[in-house]
Amino acid sequence: MWPGRHFPLGATPDAEGTNFTLASQVAQKVVLCLFDEAGHEDQVTLREYDSGVWHGYLPGVGVGQRYGYRVHGAYDPSRGLRCNAAKLLLDPYARAFDGTVRWGPEVFDYDWNAPDTISAMDSAAHVPKSLVVDPTFDWAADVVPRTSYADSVIYEVHVKGFTATHPGVPPELRGTYAGMAHPAAVEHLTSLGVTAVELLPVHEFITASAQAHSGLSNYWGYNTIGFFAPHEEYSAASRAGWVGGQVREFQQMVVALHAAGIEVILDVVYNHTAEGDQLGPTLCFRGIDNHAYYRVDPVDPSRYLDTTGTGNSYNADDHTCLRLIMDSLRYWVTEMHVDGFRFDLATALARVDGGFERLSSFFALIDQDPVISRVKLIAEPWDVGQWDSYSVGAFPDTWSEWNGRYRDTVRGFWSGRPATLPELATRVAGSSDIYGPTRRRPHASINYVTCHDGFTLHDLVSFASKHNDANGEGNRDGTNDNISWNHGVEGPTEDPVVTAARSRDVRAMLMTLFLSRGVPMLLGGDELGRTQRGNNNAYCQDNEISWFDWQHVDEDLLAFVRRVIAMRRAHPVLRRRRYLADPGYSVWFAPDGQPMSPAMWQDPARRSVAVFVDGTVAPDHDRWGEPLLDRNLLVLVNGEADPVGFRIPDTSPSGGPSRLWRLELDTSLPGSAPAPSSTPLAGAGSTVLAPGRSLLVHWSTGEEG
Repeated sequence: MWPGRHFPLGATPDAEGTNFTLASQVAQKVVLCLFDEAGHEDQVTLREYDSGVWHGYLPGVGVGQRYGYRVHGAYDPSRGLRCNAAKLLLDPYARAFDGTVRWGPEVFDYDWNAPDTISAMDSAAHVPKSLVVDPTFDWAADVVPRTSYADSVIYEVHVKGFTATHPGVPPELRGTYAGMAHPAAVEHLTSLGVTAVELLPVHEFITASAQAHSGLSNYWGYNTIGFFAPHEEYSAASRAGWVGGQVREFQQMVVALHAAGIEVILDVVYNHTAEGDQLGPTLCFRGIDNHAYYRVDPVDPSRYLDTTGTGNSYNADDHTCLRLIMDSLRYWVTEMHVDGFRFDLATALARVDGGFERLSSFFALIDQDPVISRVKLIAEPWDVGQWDSYSVGAFPDTWSEWNGRYRDTVRGFWSGRPATLPELATRVAGSSDIYGPTRRRPHASINYVTCHDGFTLHDLVSFASKHNDANGEGNRDGTNDNISWNHGVEGPTEDPVVTAARSRDVRAMLMTLFLSRGVPMLLGGDELGRTQRGNNNAYCQDNEISWFDWQHVDEDLLAFVRRVIAMRRAHPVLRRRRYLADPGYSVWFAPDGQPMSPAMWQDPARRSVAVFVDGTVAPDHDRWGEPLLDRNLLVLVNGEADPVGFRIPDTSPSGGPSRLWRLELDTSLPGSAPAPSSTPLAGAGSTVLAPGRSLLVHWSTGEEG
């Protein structure tokens, strides 16, 4: 062992050997453990210690080497110290892992028969091994899309579930990064017109002991153990025997998606780890430096502060932990070429002395970082159990946020809740009440109606209650407040009246989503009519409940989604960087053609409105400064059960002449129905009948009338 360098952290190979580093300020000795294919272990002590980092360079050790660490030091849970050299620990900076956890008492640092006693059972045979990975990759062919927020359409999707049963993807590639990069999978994305995939967690994660023993799994992946490593199970190369091949395969997937003009956004989980509460397994962080990586309860250091609902919270206040988060983010941008991140429970990362702090070190570091600050940053703006847990609208200017108020408002309006029309108008206009006071643009709002956490869109209109019995928790898990409705029949039905009503409401919500200011996000599979059989918490269902069903595609719905996204991408007026409510952009009209008055907005029974959007006033500009002119838009919104007649208004925000209007889309019609171009043109003063629970989209013809 040569002295080596204390930077960079992790295992860094070169032509002659590998430099190993591990950060721990509580360790008294750090032992590097090397494993051959048979599992034989050789131990080498890292004798150098600088700036809180143990390090050494080992000649002759290169790419593909399996390794781990044993950290010697104090074991005193009452003081939050949990070093235990009997436990083989993963490298927090490992770029890949080989194997998975084999559950048993060996992975816990206490003796199961005497919980107050340290366990001396060796865990080496029960935990994955870290891998030395080749850091080189030829990115010459990569073309980064760099799509603006205003032009983005995000598709939230699970790597495995997307292609697990796809008939156009070879069986050996299904459910993998290579499967997602396959032409058949990419063609589906491009035919939809989405500009980005937001991948559910792909950092290395594990299935918790209780789930594993019950035959379930952590399908969603919100149980991270390695923040630099692509999840091995999603790698066709690893399945075929290429140890560490998941890194190269992930990079090749990014190149393929970029070539199709599709950005890659990662759902990342830096708020907690897979080690759980104080009784959880010792796999990595707690055995290396418990205080550095976790928020320890100052009153009882044997326990953790938990604002995530998982048993622990990652300690973004500590420089060691914060450095790991920043290094991980930077690695995924520079070495894996991803285009952005969606931060799970992001509020937990910005807690200072218990409270959410917009000026926290976490935000400050990201804002000044020349790499991370330039990619898309999306927050899930809440965490668990604190007075300020719900932080929608509170994030810094450079961030966007999942807008939970948008989701609830759209569901509430189309489910028939009273007094929801004013807030629907505010959400469709870009949620200026949330983001305007801090001078943030509409793209701060990531608009969505459904996401992985909850009902699919099909189930939202088919189930009044959750049906999570398959999860084995007595249907107690998952939220009870779904704002869902079933049209009088719970679950599947062949009643044509019910199925038609459900399809109509799905189209209405999708149209609402893609007409709204902000960034639309579509849950992957909603365009196919995917169902989870009423399960609104399918986190543990790695099976047909969660996988895409490519054999039973709702072709009408798929055609409708393609048309709506194409319409949004074709018309700059739908992608303006300004709020719809800004002066001069729009006028809201009652069905009688009169501008909406304050008294009309305050009427809780009112459920119909028309909005005129001027496509020619103060247009946005393209990257070369050319104005993006467009036609005027008129949308008729009817939330009533019965048809409503709308008088076409005869004024416009700009005071220009009245125009003739052509109907483009009617959500009461099946998605595959042709555009109703034969419908007579509507002029000022004429009446258009909007079917019950529908939206009608009209574009001006350019002719005066």
